[in-house]
Amino acid sequence: MTLLVHATCIALRPHGKSSVASWRAVLLRGPSGAGKSDLALRLIEAGARLVADDQTRIVRKGHVLFAAAPAALAGLIEVRGVGILKLARGQLASRAPLSMLVDLVPTNRIERLPEPANESLLGVGLPVLALAPFESSATAKLHLALARIGAA
Repeated sequence: MTLLVHATCIALRPHGKSSVASWRAVLLRGPSGAGKSDLALRLIEAGARLVADDQTRIVRKGHVLFAAAPAALAGLIEVRGVGILKLARGQLASRAPLSMLVDLVPTNRIERLPEPANESLLGVGLPVLALAPFESSATAKLHLALARIGAA
């Protein structure tokens, strides 16, 4: 089963783990201009790796979803105001198991103490986080949310 979604995907390595197999993907969703690539760039600058920008291919293998870039977009990221750039090999992940969905929303749509949310993709349930991407704490909040679910 395969699904192509309009989203950016980054891979984060859990703290204390160095194996490439330990990277976990997070799907950043939102309309054009919501901050998907901007947040991805900040995460990459802090050590994350780009899986896919703008479009992400999701494949189900058993009970696990894997994220990857469509071949035509692999390694590319749109940097608003700069252009479409090819990232260095060390900034990329060819694929990673999907651990969380992140909906990028304006700050006023963030609940102070939200109930846990889940969504099913290709029949696999994933936690969902609403995040304001332009807040300076957005990258830290994403890491904390992943740690809370045991993925980072």
